[in-house]
Amino acid sequence: MRKIQGFVISVNMQKTAVVNVTRKSPHPLYSKLIKKDKKIKVDIGNFTPVVGDRVKIIETKPISATKYFKIVEVIKHGTT
Repeated sequence: MRKIQGFVISVNMQKTAVVNVTRKSPHPLYSKLIKKDKKIKVDIGNFTPVVGDRVKIIETKPISATKYFKIVEVIKHGTT
């Protein structure tokens, strides 16, 4: 069960938000840190996230064809 933190970038769907997750890993040869972004669709549940919120998400069983994460908590509210 994976727990990941990310930023909400879209809440245009009814029960779904899109969260941008950034991870850094070293290059295999040059050891420079490379930043990789991934957009993950998550189930909102009882939360009402706003664009810019930092949220903690957790992996669940598949909710739909593209959704298999849900929001556990809102860590920091966005500026909007």
